[in-house]
Amino acid sequence: MAKTRHQSAARSGGAPTQRQLRVAELIRRALSDVLARGEVHDPELLGVSITVSEVRCSPDLRHATAFVLPLGGTNTEGVVAALNRCKAEIRHLVTGQIELKYSPQFTFQPDRTFDQMDRTRELLDSPPVRRDLE
Repeated sequence: MAKTRHQSAARSGGAPTQRQLRVAELIRRALSDVLARGEVHDPELLGVSITVSEVRCSPDLRHATAFVLPLGGTNTEGVVAALNRCKAEIRHLVTGQIELKYSPQFTFQPDRTFDQMDRTRELLDSPPVRRDLE
């Protein structure tokens, strides 16, 4: 079967396919459930509410990058480091909730979108921009 241009573009770093998006959302929900119930046994994660804002999957669905942020944004680097230390346990807990042919390897990264939104808001409120808008 011939590949369409869209499929080959997705494999070479283009837009994710519908399957990648669907699996990423399944993983995000399962990961959120696991973290909300506090099933991960790490002292640094005890009592910490963690938001999983996005999960991105590789085209072969064997790797997943989760973008996380602790509630309040405090100790983000420590929480991300703790999650990366416990990724084997998290992988086991998450794949017990969803059915996939392969269990993806997890990588956790801090979510920086809120910082970018704040920076954009600051730029839009700056005097030169406000002057140009008037």
